[in-house]
Amino acid sequence: MKDIFLLDMDDTLLDFPRAERANFLGTLGRLGVNADSDVYARFHAINDALWKAHERGEITRSRLTVKRFELLFGEYGIEASAEEAAEAYYEHFGEICYPFDGAREFLAELSQRGRSFIVTNGGARLQRAHIDLAGFGPYLCGLFISEEIGFHKPMPEFAAYVEGHIDRYVRERAVWIGDSRTSDMVCARSVGIDFLLFDPTAVTPSRPAAEQYAAFLRTIDSD
Repeated sequence: MKDIFLLDMDDTLLDFPRAERANFLGTLGRLGVNADSDVYARFHAINDALWKAHERGEITRSRLTVKRFELLFGEYGIEASAEEAAEAYYEHFGEICYPFDGAREFLAELSQRGRSFIVTNGGARLQRAHIDLAGFGPYLCGLFISEEIGFHKPMPEFAAYVEGHIDRYVRERAVWIGDSRTSDMVCARSVGIDFLLFDPTAVTPSRPAAEQYAAFLRTIDSD
């Protein structure tokens, strides 16, 4: 029986690209910079590549937050401060949050089956703000945020820390749910627990995220 649920948040419970796009365009607008969907698409690609580098230990999170704007502004010849953009981007991101369809209901259902914990690489202040905005708090028993614990996914120390700080933890009763094969799945495998992959690219109007959540519940029930 599975009753310990370790859940990634961005791109698993929250539509991160949608929030990222809204925040990016809003941030540049406040700085007086005109940006369109093409500029955002390039920012997204740069940001994603840098986060993958962070997972590999090649760049710190604090450096990443500025470098993504440095690279973007350099490519497009944008005359604006990368440091100011990074600060404004982070400051306003906590006000934007888009839960996937059925995410809150999924957490509510998991709370009837056991205990749920967030496991995330996001910034602490930002992630806590998003949990409040999304209404996830009542269904969670704890948060493991890389910025707070000192380790990030997929470091084995991150997963070990999670295991060591959950009361009455039993590996056979735990399952890790996330969207990333390079961080979430690696963490789950490092401690030998089951993993369920959420695919945000498969979420469409005709196939809402709720369908994947329902499949997860069936899998959990069958264990």
